[in-house]
Amino acid sequence: MSTTENPTGHESTQDQAPEHFEDPGLPYHRPRRADVDPKAANKAERQVAALFGLSILGTILAIGAYFTIDMTEEIDSIRFANMMIGLGIFLAMMGIGLGAIHWAKTLMRDHEMVEERHELRSSDEGREGAIQNLKDGVEDSGLGGTSRRGLLKGSLITAVALAPLSLLVPQLGNMGADWNTSKFAHTMWRQGMRLTRDPDGTPIKAADVTIGSAFHVIPDGLNELESHMLEEKAKAVVLLIRLDPRDLKIQEGREDWSFDGIVAYSKICTHVGCPVALYEQQTHHLLCPCHQSTFDVADGAKVVFGPAKRPLPQLPIAVDDEGYIVAQSDFHEPIGPSYWSRLKDTSDGLSNDTEGGH
Repeated sequence: MSTTENPTGHESTQDQAPEHFEDPGLPYHRPRRADVDPKAANKAERQVAALFGLSILGTILAIGAYFTIDMTEEIDSIRFANMMIGLGIFLAMMGIGLGAIHWAKTLMRDHEMVEERHELRSSDEGREGAIQNLKDGVEDSGLGGTSRRGLLKGSLITAVALAPLSLLVPQLGNMGADWNTSKFAHTMWRQGMRLTRDPDGTPIKAADVTIGSAFHVIPDGLNELESHMLEEKAKAVVLLIRLDPRDLKIQEGREDWSFDGIVAYSKICTHVGCPVALYEQQTHHLLCPCHQSTFDVADGAKVVFGPAKRPLPQLPIAVDDEGYIVAQSDFHEPIGPSYWSRLKDTSDGLSNDTEGGH
């Protein structure tokens, strides 16, 4: 305390701040039930192992759903399979996360520790201290060689080893399967097969297609397929458009592939396979909504903008005796996305197949 004299002649006191503060120390440690009760510790250990077991079951569910549920027949089966695979992956990852958190909160040491700051330098003593800290951490976690928690270690190792399979198996199982060139080289279209409306399958007459109109088309009989209907539709869908014949630029070798301005092109974008279905009447452009690849229908569906590398395949069409639009043959080139080996692998086979109007 110090005293000063103010202008009125009275003394006043002022507090002086202390030069140092006392160290309050660490707060009182409240032990958890698992720290003092062996039964509680064993129960927590079983709970952690159960969470890791849930992760293992989730992995098994995801892999089992992928291999056992048929995803080629109905939309409902595809949705169910995707839901089961997604649920399995969720459980596989969630089980590991919740198990690790519960392990840390109930079984690992929770005492607060203080490490004094020291000069950062490289020394044998510092390295030994760091190694010892790592050993202490492993031992504290229950993963050390002297730990008796074999149930935890076994369940953790199994869950961590299996969990990636829930993600990798569906990916590796499909890798390359659908890129077989023969699958893209051939579709349902055959000589004389009628073009029908998607999705009801109503045949289309040439008189019904007015200039500027566009029809989403599937092959006749597609809806009656008993198996692989969705796969066949994904390859065979077509967009039918009628232009003023004066605006249509006939490609060399395709003089008889259209009828009075009516042309048919695959709806599958040659970039990554999205459905090309946005038609602009004034410019005769088809736009892919995924990456904005743009094709000129009046000029052989050539690419005028975007990342696509080749035109949309054209389906040769004609009109039968009853006035219905029919296919002259299958596509003369593979449909769908481009890839490095497509033309080399399919050029010979396509030329041989299409000569007979396969």
